[in-house]
Amino acid sequence: MDGEAHWVLHVDMDQFLVAVELLRRPELVGLPVVVGGRGDPTERAVVSTASYEARARGVRSGLALKLAKRRCPDAVFLPVDFPVYEEASARVMETLRSLPGAVVEVLGWDEAFVGIETDDPLATARAIQAAVLEATGLHCSVGIGDTLVRAKIATDFGKPQGTFLLTRDNWMEVMGHRPTTALWGVGTRIGARLQSIGIRTVADLARADEAALVAEFGPSNGPHLGRLGRGGGRAKPDDTPWVARAHGRETTYQADLTTPEEVREALRELAERVVDDVRAEERPVQRVHLKIRFVPFFTVTRIRKLPEPTYDVEVIARTAFELFLALDDARPVRLLGVRGEMVPPAGGY
Repeated sequence: MDGEAHWVLHVDMDQFLVAVELLRRPELVGLPVVVGGRGDPTERAVVSTASYEARARGVRSGLALKLAKRRCPDAVFLPVDFPVYEEASARVMETLRSLPGAVVEVLGWDEAFVGIETDDPLATARAIQAAVLEATGLHCSVGIGDTLVRAKIATDFGKPQGTFLLTRDNWMEVMGHRPTTALWGVGTRIGARLQSIGIRTVADLARADEAALVAEFGPSNGPHLGRLGRGGGRAKPDDTPWVARAHGRETTYQADLTTPEEVREALRELAERVVDDVRAEERPVQRVHLKIRFVPFFTVTRIRKLPEPTYDVEVIARTAFELFLALDDARPVRLLGVRGEMVPPAGGY
């Protein structure tokens, strides 16, 4: 790939939430820091982000704060501060969009793809790291690839504060021997299904018979998995503004909900917040999604299409409650979530 060519750079902020907190609390640099919930490890909440020092002690995103405290008793626990993180994220994305000729596809508040023409992608990646650091005081890692998949996967090899190049030329050398779960989008369930048909490594998946993949995963997902195994897929980011399909709210309760009335009231509060969100989109709710987690940790989701789209809190709350009652499960409830799936925008998604 000599000369100026199109490259995909995946920019991923290092320990983003923790890094933002450390700018406010420099005395915590070098200590195990955990951001999650209200910052109280005695409460029910999960880790949003942990510092590298805490990760070395087994603390990971999604881990219960109580378990994080057990694994790392001397960790400093901080509450989640969404407005501060959103402001920092906006400055990061603004910095990326200011790059001449860059096409930026935002993946989340701490990562984005950048499509750019350059004859030296490594120098460009380092220039991005310097620009983001200057604008925000935050470090990032950059994966460089000739497809979005390769750039995304490359980033992990460069963390923290580094870069890594992954293209069709070194894909199999770097990835071929790794398990399929090393691929972006292949979790443990898909990995187990692949293994059940004799596909254990990325190299196995890359050379797998497409008909076998279609038979196991369907006409869309089968070929998609084959492309993943080869590191293929889109080669250019898309900066089309993202349009939400749904808005949801969920709460983990510090005390279990033990009666239907408690659940009904909690669902109504969640429905009110969901309606506030969808009204801002000016698209009413057409399907109601219920998420419920029973004690100790058994999670169920249910969906129901409404007779007609609505902004009516009572209709949405009642539908969610009916979905709960239909489960006919008397176990205490530790988490509830209500999600309102909206009608599509006029031009579609």
